[in-house]
Amino acid sequence: MLERYGLVDFARTVVGVGSVGTRCYVVLLQGSAETDPLFLQIKEAGHSELELCLGPSRYRNHARRVVAGQRLMQAASDIFLGWIRDTEGRDFYWRQLRDMKGSVAVAGLKRPTALEAYVAVCAWALARAHACSGDRFAIAAYLGGNDRLDRAVADFAKTCTDQVERDYERLLTAVAGGEVQADIAV
Repeated sequence: MLERYGLVDFARTVVGVGSVGTRCYVVLLQGSAETDPLFLQIKEAGHSELELCLGPSRYRNHARRVVAGQRLMQAASDIFLGWIRDTEGRDFYWRQLRDMKGSVAVAGLKRPTALEAYVAVCAWALARAHACSGDRFAIAAYLGGNDRLDRAVADFAKTCTDQVERDYERLLTAVAGGEVQADIAV
């Protein structure tokens, strides 16, 4: 598919926290018509931190490992998803640059049933990804038939929520006291 496009321009970019220190690019490609642009994001892929405990990945190319993981976990992955190693031995993967993620304004969910439905969809998507990425029978056997993990995850979520609320209150106090300048949107 990429052979149908020609390079127009590219730029190095800064992306999220998980990619700090890696090379990331945005690339503009052009199809046979001006109305056929293709934007790609190209990201450097380093070794997995799991290799420190589990040994080297079966994939010699770190970007190929990332692509294989995405294809495993995503119900439908990007048709342009691919990988390469450059002449200096760095591994890169690419995908279309488009944010197709859906989102919900959780604060706007006024009925408890709406929030429950949203949480159920998020839990289903996460469970599906995990079921595809590991041996679900081994994981289920490891977890057992009790609710210890459920309670541990709920306790962790509650602890995180409490910390976020404390941090937010501290921020509001700092804004009110003039320590921090902020425009607060309601």
